[in-house]
Amino acid sequence: MTERPTHVRYHALTWLTLAAAISYLCRNAVGVAESTIREDLDLTLQQSGWFMGAFFWTYALFQVPSGWFAERAGTRVALSGFALGWSLASFGIGIAPGFWLLIFAQLIMGVAQAGIFPASCNSIGHWMPLARRSLACGILAAGMQVGAIVASGLTGMLLMAMEWRWVFVAFALPGVAWAVGFFARFRDDPSATPTVNASELALIRADQPQSADAPGQLPTGSHESESLWSVATRASMWFLCGQQICRAAGYMFFASWFPTFLQQTRGVSIADSGYQQGLVLAGTLGGSILGGMLVDRIWKTTGSLRLSRSGVGALALGTCGLLILAAWFVQSVPLAVGLLALGAMFAALAGPCAFAATIDIGGTKVPQVFGLMNMCGNFAAAACPVLVGFLFQWTANWNLVLLLFAGVYIAGAVCWLLVNPTRRGTRVG
Repeated sequence: MTERPTHVRYHALTWLTLAAAISYLCRNAVGVAESTIREDLDLTLQQSGWFMGAFFWTYALFQVPSGWFAERAGTRVALSGFALGWSLASFGIGIAPGFWLLIFAQLIMGVAQAGIFPASCNSIGHWMPLARRSLACGILAAGMQVGAIVASGLTGMLLMAMEWRWVFVAFALPGVAWAVGFFARFRDDPSATPTVNASELALIRADQPQSADAPGQLPTGSHESESLWSVATRASMWFLCGQQICRAAGYMFFASWFPTFLQQTRGVSIADSGYQQGLVLAGTLGGSILGGMLVDRIWKTTGSLRLSRSGVGALALGTCGLLILAAWFVQSVPLAVGLLALGAMFAALAGPCAFAATIDIGGTKVPQVFGLMNMCGNFAAAACPVLVGFLFQWTANWNLVLLLFAGVYIAGAVCWLLVNPTRRGTRVG
């Protein structure tokens, strides 16, 4: 009688999801506290924009190097070090006396968090069977939103009870505790993990096709030596980066200026703006999980990577753009926030599509391929807070921001239509 599979793969996914949640707790607290920090340190709107965006410059620049490091050192070592680094950076924000040290702390935060998702995505490729890989990516993305939602609600409450500096000092502690536990319990290779039995190992590998040319297969033979440059010059990779640019820029508006947007256009208080930001991010949380389930279901039903990845991504971002456009016409705060939350949910449907597509395309270079895609997106995220600050100073009209991001998401839908997430593809140049 065959023994029942163990469930260590879910334990591994839980550790990775916790890392995503804790990292977003640290980074998203800045958006809610922005106006408080700006007033306390007498910053201008432009300086505040640079402060919020500084994280994303190093976060973007270090995506590929961090992915390379995670591939060489392994997820266990890499993520443990990254967590200690971002915890130190959160503490640095709390003790910073002025603008430049805030910038420095944010830059360090970006370096430390750059490798989280390249490493996690690579480990999902090792630990989860193909038929559950998109759902696992959706759960990982949901972990990000749990951290973001907790940051939105909890930061607003804590700011009413204590100085903003102590909030960031407190948010530094969970990452340290997680790093210690993760290093002690996590292992990179399922086959080298004593608690994984043969049935679970067979389950993890069961639905991976044996042919190296089959889509969704971790490559074997000659494909193992394929260079990052070879993968990066595919046309599909370019458009995958394009959709990431649009998704990251749109998400960054919700994660940075959105509370201030509500305060300026709807007369919402600081605490309430944090709660309403949390509501929008809750839409992202639901969309992340639903997207993973939907992508896996479509793949199992049709066997088409393009329909399950590109089709879902295009429909999701296009719908998001239309919902944001509808919110532009609405003056009621609950209705506008509801439309934006629904739009954020649709945008999040595309997240598991992007995660899974990097595994489909990346082969043995998944951390670097994910890092390349995420690098492009985070350059856009880095520029977003600064550009929004300039747009408001130029037009004095916060409502124009909604029109801008409606167009951004629709452009992302077009990019998804041009992504073909198969192993082989046309190269550019």
